[in-house]
Amino acid sequence: MDWSSPLWYASYFIVLIGLAGYGSHRLTIVYLYLKHSRKHPQPKELFKELPLVTIQLPVFNEMHVVDRLLDSVAALDYPQDKMQIQLLDDSTDQTVEICRAGIERLKARGFDAEHIHRTDRTGYKAGALENGTHFAKGEYLLILDADFVPKPEMLQKTIHFFADDKIGMIQTRWGHLNRTYNVLTRIQAMFLDGHLELEQTARNRSGRFFTFNGTGGIWRKSCIADAGGWEHDTLTEDMDLSYRAQLKGWRFIFLNEVETPAELPVDMDGFKSQQHRWTKGSIQVCKKVLPAIWKSDAPLACKLEATAHLTSNFAYLLLICLCFLIYPNQHSSMHLTGVSYYLVNGTIFFFSSVSVILFYLMSQKALRPGSWWKEIPYLPLLLALGIGMSISNAKAVLEAIFNHQSAFVRTPKYGIGQAKRADWKKSSYKAMKTLTPFVELLFGFFFSFVVIEAAMNGRYTSTILLLPFPIGFFYTSLSSLARMLPSGPPATSEKAASKID
Repeated sequence: MDWSSPLWYASYFIVLIGLAGYGSHRLTIVYLYLKHSRKHPQPKELFKELPLVTIQLPVFNEMHVVDRLLDSVAALDYPQDKMQIQLLDDSTDQTVEICRAGIERLKARGFDAEHIHRTDRTGYKAGALENGTHFAKGEYLLILDADFVPKPEMLQKTIHFFADDKIGMIQTRWGHLNRTYNVLTRIQAMFLDGHLELEQTARNRSGRFFTFNGTGGIWRKSCIADAGGWEHDTLTEDMDLSYRAQLKGWRFIFLNEVETPAELPVDMDGFKSQQHRWTKGSIQVCKKVLPAIWKSDAPLACKLEATAHLTSNFAYLLLICLCFLIYPNQHSSMHLTGVSYYLVNGTIFFFSSVSVILFYLMSQKALRPGSWWKEIPYLPLLLALGIGMSISNAKAVLEAIFNHQSAFVRTPKYGIGQAKRADWKKSSYKAMKTLTPFVELLFGFFFSFVVIEAAMNGRYTSTILLLPFPIGFFYTSLSSLARMLPSGPPATSEKAASKID
């Protein structure tokens, strides 16, 4: 095949420029963070009497973590008579009985607690929240997913911001219960730290749009109603409602000083299913709300940032295109030479790759000022994992573009903290099986060939820069294929119905 066609070379550079554009957006976030991060929000005033808060706990087949969730909610430092607890249970396995027993224990301790079990999962999580809100006594709704463990002081540190009638939602920063459990959880923690510490802080404190993260936050009930309520035509109902509410004029606050810990997925399939849902949902929201954002009277800078945010996952399509263009570019006779080669390629490399490294290093330096340097060895793996996830996430983007409908697949959680334990592998909770790992494996072999060939031909710079590709694809594929191997009988008498639908 003739690789010397200008079309290959032009396509390669167009894709790289697109990726560099999203990289430059990351640097913009870093700039906004450095400029605005010291603007610590303070309540307008304090409530003279603490208001009633309804605590909504949406769960679906969460037998391993429900009791931990209920215990942490019961330990909140807030007057017991000012809390209403709603366990919004859509489960189809023995979680239902665990939930009932847990609510009965809370009732025996004097809590206003209710187990609301739906047998019809219409709307999935959004449907459960919408249903629970009809019975909510409080004007303020604290939402916690099943794997979260709020700290006792959470409500006391957040509720007083609602003394300002214009505040519609308060979001806290996620922490990580099992950050150091394995390599995957360490890298996930870095991904989330970048989003929650840098992006959310920068957006909120610079006056840009920012979004509820689905859990670990409190909504004003009247804000939800004014924005049109929970809607379930996307897989990220939290992002959808956030934009609709802010377009209505409601103000949000992000409190990165208030940490709400949660459990990270410890296996690759769980991580993939979570990322697939978030990626697909964000593109669905992009299609739904981006036109309204541009029609609004928001400042141009806010519109541009929201556009970059909502379209950012299109970068996975660019990354897949890059995978198909790298080999032709290696064999093309068209190459820049001299100063122009280093100027063009160096600039693109900086914005597409170095910007990512700087972004995540900044988040670690902000959150772990005394030990951030310990995360440096994981940065190459972070880049490799991002590449390895490109097939699964690009598939999610295409599904959203072409309106392919899919269920809300919840991420399996096993009640794991920092301590090592292997019995979670025997759980019947597993993510959905797909052919994606086999495609990733083929990509891994292909890029191994590309890297070896580059090394044999003396293109050592290309060899080093391309190494994350085979590493990433082998990591994501082999980790998923390993989960398909038998792991012994279930650790508990879990029913077959508990498998993810």
